[in-house]
Amino acid sequence: MIEVAASLTKEDGLVLGELGSVLVGLGLAVYLASRLRFSVVPIFLIAGLFFGNGGIVDLSFSDNFLNLGAQWGAILLLLMLGLEYSAEELFDSVKQRKSLGFVDLVLNFMPGLIFGFILGWGWMGALALGGITYVSSSGIAAQFIKDLRLEANESTKRAVSVLVIEDLFLAPYLPILSAVLASLGAVSGLISVSIALIITGIALLIGARGIHIPHAPLIMGDTATVLLTVFGSALLASGVATYYGFSGAVAAFLVGLLLTGDVAIVARVRLAPLRDLFSAIFFLFFGLSTNPADIPQVFIPALILSFIGVGTKWLTAWWAVRDLQEEKATLRAAVLLTPRGEFSMVIAGLAATTSFSVELQTLTLTYVILTTLAASFFSKSASTK
Repeated sequence: MIEVAASLTKEDGLVLGELGSVLVGLGLAVYLASRLRFSVVPIFLIAGLFFGNGGIVDLSFSDNFLNLGAQWGAILLLLMLGLEYSAEELFDSVKQRKSLGFVDLVLNFMPGLIFGFILGWGWMGALALGGITYVSSSGIAAQFIKDLRLEANESTKRAVSVLVIEDLFLAPYLPILSAVLASLGAVSGLISVSIALIITGIALLIGARGIHIPHAPLIMGDTATVLLTVFGSALLASGVATYYGFSGAVAAFLVGLLLTGDVAIVARVRLAPLRDLFSAIFFLFFGLSTNPADIPQVFIPALILSFIGVGTKWLTAWWAVRDLQEEKATLRAAVLLTPRGEFSMVIAGLAATTSFSVELQTLTLTYVILTTLAASFFSKSASTK
């Protein structure tokens, strides 16, 4: 350890100091955002724009570290999503809210799909942008629920059921999108999509059958054991999946989906701090990799999509709570459904090898910032305090 420390150069010290300063700054920003009841996601993205290539201050971060940290952030986000639900719970949610899931899909997937064609990105861009405009941010919604004290409201339960259905949609959608974006030939593409669906189907079937890894307190009760084995399994699955052309983040999601019961509960608690750290790096990296000079050319489409996206999520919220007598029911459900966040970013990241990746990434970043700020603004009137 001493030899490693001694081998660090002044440049390494500068990079560490810069990264530490940015993380401290983000920590203070998170505290301020929590006091003001604003989502931290736009803060991370704007900070990345500020400090990245083309920003006001160009810091000499290690690209390898940030890239790896962003990958870990995406893996942890989807791993935690998988740990949040069992396949049985997902299927039950779909059965209970069939019409609601259909309305949400039509209202919010179609605008992105249509805009993808209008922007000239073809089927690949349309399929990716449709998912970006469709899926709300479960993480931001969870933070709003806690900050606004909405846990006991029926409107919150209805909104959460929408989020669960959207999360279930990601299970087949992400593998299919990954295969489509790989730009494979017709036969190879069909094989890749088929394999993705088979793997996803097997994982969901196993989970729906109630087959899961039992919790052994003497082994899995130890913090280090849970942290290393669960996260290590997610990384291993992601590495193997990436090697064979499958999405590593999706593989982590399937690992999380298979870990149910006490194992999932313990893993969520143990991995939460690690998820918070690397998800912050994930959003920061997304902002750093976007040149602010590219925003003006996609700002108008992003603004139009944001207006549409806010409106369609309000319609979804109204449909979900239309039979309730609860005060501010539509407003509270809409606040939870409006923001797009981590999963929109993951979808945009999957399209990194396409010819339209720069435009899609920039549009997605702008879209996420606008919808999240809109939800934060509406949340001021939705609190039960």
